[in-house]
Amino acid sequence: MAKCAKIKIKKEKAVFEICNLKFKNILDIEALTIDRPITCIIGSSGSGKTTLLKHLNKLYTPDSGAITYNGSDLAEIPAVSLRREVVMLGQTPVIYNGDLEENLQIGLRFSEKLPASRDRLLNALEQVKLNKPLDDPCLSLSGGEKQRLCLARVMLMDAEVYLLDEPSAALDKETERFIITNLADFVTREKKALIMVTHSEEVSGLYPEGTIRIENGRTGGYAHE
Repeated sequence: MAKCAKIKIKKEKAVFEICNLKFKNILDIEALTIDRPITCIIGSSGSGKTTLLKHLNKLYTPDSGAITYNGSDLAEIPAVSLRREVVMLGQTPVIYNGDLEENLQIGLRFSEKLPASRDRLLNALEQVKLNKPLDDPCLSLSGGEKQRLCLARVMLMDAEVYLLDEPSAALDKETERFIITNLADFVTREKKALIMVTHSEEVSGLYPEGTIRIENGRTGGYAHE
């Protein structure tokens, strides 16, 4: 069994370390450290990208091996506690009954945080280029607008790490670049971390130093290490 190297945890910087991770016949990762402010996970369909992402906030549990988050074993961190710090947005937008404001606030409520002010809500909508009144019903939103609303919701949750699975899949190229660069600016400014699975070469091309390629469940780490 390979021995994973010890890493030094840097202050105010989220770090995942994966050691000898095996999961079904999908993942077989000997050693991987994820420690960049912005990380793009790329690879062909079925390569294990989304499965890896789901391991990082305990939606999946390894068959063997270990994952640590800032030096703590994920197996010993309660899922609810972890997900207050490590927030995930899946490929399919989850929209609840009610208006935009209710949908924006619900993530904060689930994570037992104080509701956001009206100004914060409007600023979140502006960052994802969703020019709608807060009292607009969500049922009238298009697929791309629903995805943008979900992005705004996770940005409001003030997490340490944002896990995004194809966050721009339902967006046109212009809106994709606008939202991704705004997300990147947000996490950099706030000293957070963004880890996203993407098929978009344009998106991963923006952050070549933070790109990890995974194929057949295996990866050698960041492409530019």
